[in-house]
Amino acid sequence: MYNFELSHIPERTVKNRKNGITMVMDKGLSTRQAEDMLEVSGHNIDFVKFGFGTSLVTPNLKEKIKLYKEANIKVYLGGTLLEAFVVRNKFDDYQKLLDKFKIDAAEVSDGSIEMNHDDKCGYISKLAKNFTVLSEVGSKEEGIIIHPNKWVKMMNAELQAGSFKVIAEARESGTVGIFHRNGSTHVMLVNKITSKVPVENIIWETPQKHNKYILLNCLVLM
Repeated sequence: MYNFELSHIPERTVKNRKNGITMVMDKGLSTRQAEDMLEVSGHNIDFVKFGFGTSLVTPNLKEKIKLYKEANIKVYLGGTLLEAFVVRNKFDDYQKLLDKFKIDAAEVSDGSIEMNHDDKCGYISKLAKNFTVLSEVGSKEEGIIIHPNKWVKMMNAELQAGSFKVIAEARESGTVGIFHRNGSTHVMLVNKITSKVPVENIIWETPQKHNKYILLNCLVLM
């Protein structure tokens, strides 16, 4: 949606879109801040993630979920919260929590705990029966190196298990996963992923402004 015509500007996909998906994080916004974000960018946002477990403590959770859903935005609670339930053997309680708040999406990740990948795909398959599932690939810890072939194998397996999109991990710092410690793009990894996994099935986590420009340049040059 543009305010005036200008040549050589790509057409923006519109909701409900399958390509050009945009996810943003709500790290504890007030209701007014959420309203302001929607006024400016609501038409461009497809998913809102309640990050850092803020859904546990934020006092305005129901109100914000209602706001986002009215703007045709899917809401999910973040994979780390799922991991907190899984490590306590409370996966069924997690599903009940999603139903309680009428949330229609879920994220499955294993970045903070050790999880057998077959078990992870099992959680994806179970949730995909009732929710739009996003699954996150890659560790949140610096220094943990996952071979590019393993990235590809995990991404394709999770898509096959029922994930709507797979998220390439970068953490909030933008210094792990698809990015090096100094914030530069892990070009070899990105090249490997895009050669074996359809780009339209990937959401690239780019939390820092410079991450977005660096990764975009990398993808354009491929």
